[in-house]
Amino acid sequence: MKVLGLQKKVRSCSGGADAADSEETAETSWVLGDPGSGFVSSESWKLAPMLALAIPLFLFKYADQLRRKKENSSRTRSTEEEVPLEKRIAYKVDVFFSGHPYAKLLALLIATVVLIASGGIALYSVSGSGFLEALWLSWTFVADSGNHADQVGLGPRIVSVSISAGGMLVFATMLGLVSDAISEKVDSWRKGKSEVIEVNHILILGWSDKLGSLLKQLAIANKSIGGGVVVVLAERDKEEMEMDIGKLGFDFMGTSVICRSGSPLILADLKKSDARALRVVLSLTGVKEGLRGHIVVEMSDLDNEPLVKLVGGELIETVVAHDVIGRLMIQCALQPGLAQIWEDILGFENAEFYIKRWPELDGMRFGDVLISFPDAVPCGVKLASRFGSILMNPDDDYVLREGDEILVIAEDDDTYAPAPLPEVHKGFLPNVPTPPKYPEKILFCGWRRDIHDMIMVLEAFLAPGSELWMFNEVPEKARETKLTDGGMDILGLTNIKLVHKEGNAVIRRHLESLPLETFDSILILADESVEDSIVQSDSRSLATLLLIRDVQSKRLPSKESKSPLHHNGFSHSSWIRKMQHASDKSIIISEILDSRTRNLVSVSKISDYVLSNELVSMALAMVAEDKQINRVLEELFAEEGNEMCIRSAEFYLYEQEELSFLDIMVRARERDEIVIGYRLANTDEAIINPEHKSEIKKWSLDDVFVVIAKGD
Repeated sequence: MKVLGLQKKVRSCSGGADAADSEETAETSWVLGDPGSGFVSSESWKLAPMLALAIPLFLFKYADQLRRKKENSSRTRSTEEEVPLEKRIAYKVDVFFSGHPYAKLLALLIATVVLIASGGIALYSVSGSGFLEALWLSWTFVADSGNHADQVGLGPRIVSVSISAGGMLVFATMLGLVSDAISEKVDSWRKGKSEVIEVNHILILGWSDKLGSLLKQLAIANKSIGGGVVVVLAERDKEEMEMDIGKLGFDFMGTSVICRSGSPLILADLKKSDARALRVVLSLTGVKEGLRGHIVVEMSDLDNEPLVKLVGGELIETVVAHDVIGRLMIQCALQPGLAQIWEDILGFENAEFYIKRWPELDGMRFGDVLISFPDAVPCGVKLASRFGSILMNPDDDYVLREGDEILVIAEDDDTYAPAPLPEVHKGFLPNVPTPPKYPEKILFCGWRRDIHDMIMVLEAFLAPGSELWMFNEVPEKARETKLTDGGMDILGLTNIKLVHKEGNAVIRRHLESLPLETFDSILILADESVEDSIVQSDSRSLATLLLIRDVQSKRLPSKESKSPLHHNGFSHSSWIRKMQHASDKSIIISEILDSRTRNLVSVSKISDYVLSNELVSMALAMVAEDKQINRVLEELFAEEGNEMCIRSAEFYLYEQEELSFLDIMVRARERDEIVIGYRLANTDEAIINPEHKSEIKKWSLDDVFVVIAKGD
């Protein structure tokens, strides 16, 4: 019964399937049997116009793509046909090795793997060992070429020798790469490309003819602490820099000089170690790690100073070289002998400026502080109440407050300290009035880029009715244009009158056209046309000096000196004697760039001189050691405020009076002056910050004193 029931169910299922098939067949035959009526009745008939327009457009685009592809393939085929295969392969290899820093190592690794794999396959085919064992043997043959000696049979020996030869080539290549890498690293060290890891060091950016003097002053400044570290970064080869520094020929006294090659304009090079200075300052301010200390920038033009300070902010201290030398030359022309005094004070070899706090002096009058240091001369006070501003030559009644610091002139920062007040004898100050100013006649030989600033300084110092003669090769109209462009109002000059003369200062007949015997002072400037060559500039200045003195000696009345002159072998030279006699009538200040030229000028005693590069280097070194000193120098070089002066002894003492140096210092306070040194009548060198200040001496009215005085 169950079997019959199952059979009925099977037949019923089969019948349903057949019915479904028949329905499907009927439906299919309906669609196919009457296609026209079925399609027309469909909603898709509405898209027929759009399809009719799109199909031709699609066919056109497809045909265009095929055409372009065919043109590109033909162009590539033609290019490949024009360039040989070996050149294309060489080009691809060259690009690969040029664009990837580790391409050599990667190529060597691939070559080694290929050699081991091919060798393993070859050994597997000629020997009865397994594949992994063959790969291991291949590696041993590559690593050690002597391992193939144990092979037996012709096939294994040929394969093993081939693998060993390839291994030797691989290891020779590897040794070459390692050797090249070591050589590049050593060359990098030799050329100064490595970073400098130092603290509390001085960084000098750039290279100039002032670098030797600057390094010398920094070495002297660091002598008391056993030497320091100076890093020089310049766009020169490291070996050349070290060779030039070695040629300087002086002892650095423990100071290490590290040279690095690079551009100060590139921040990465700065980490290694007037527009150009600004770009360097911008690079320094961009150091993300921050800067400690301060930046000293040597500027050429005073007008660019505010821009650099605006960029650098409080980190920047500027020294305008041309401005400093120009003002110093004028001061030396008005006061002969001042150049040597400034050279002593700015350099670290003798006495220089220092600022230090002495709590035990709080509450003391400056008049007492002045005589409290046996080994120093106080000159001013750094005021804590005025955000650290420096008050030069304060009144005696000023009382030191907490936080105030003392500005002194001393031998070194650890050579002086306050002591109990000594006993002084003030006595009576001679009643000698300060002589009035008289009109002067001054000659400028040469043209400097900042000559307009020098004229304005003279305008402030000279009395009305003075004359300034300008003798150079610049045409008169061009001079007026340059002076006006420099910001000077020629018509606004009230104290001096400009007299223009055109000519060459090294041609005698041009100089003879000038009334050289009538000038009170003559300034021989380093002409801007030759200032880039210190040898040529100094040769020109020296020739001008000798020509002027020779012309003066022939025009001035002859006068034999009362005593024979003894100046280093020139005592019998009448020519030198005549020029020295001319030097008594007028002052000549020569701007000297090279220290070696100084000996030629000083040995004949026919001119005072200003050693410009040396003095600028001294100022840079002093500001680098202590940026506060820059405020002191700015005031002493300015037209207003305190200034360095040379005074005759008649203002402080009587003939043959016996006084100590401290007595004279106290007397000078009645004139609001600070005496810092003296020069005796029978000597040529001034003594700044003398020793044994309490020692009684007999003075002469022919002696002179160096003082810091308040300007008129």
